Amino acid sequence: MRHGNVLKPGDVVLAKLQFTDTFEIKTRPAVILFEELDNIVVAGITSNTGMKGISITKKEGAIKDSVIKLNYIFTISRFMVEKSLFSLSKGKKKLIFDELVKKLKELS
Repeated sequence: MRHGNVLKPGDVVLAKLQFTDTFEIKTRPAVILFEELDNIVVAGITSNTGMKGISITKKEGAIKDSVIKLNYIFTISRFMVEKSLFSLSKGKKKLIFDELVKKLKELS
């Protein structure tokens, strides 16, 4: 993805992600949570709909029904983003925000 493209929270992108169990780098979909100084924090997306997370459907823009995994968060370079696929609705972004806040509240 060219450096000039603007990426926004809630954008679903195709990005190179490194897996913690194998250290392999694979191109996978992810949702952008935020970007700072060319580092992008993303949550991984899986097509395994049996997994826990926030569902996204084909109707919303996903290639197949999938799950956003908020326990699968990566920091990547913006240069690891290959392309932007679609943007999540305002309601879905709020659901992600609310779920993340719920997890982070356990820190207090």
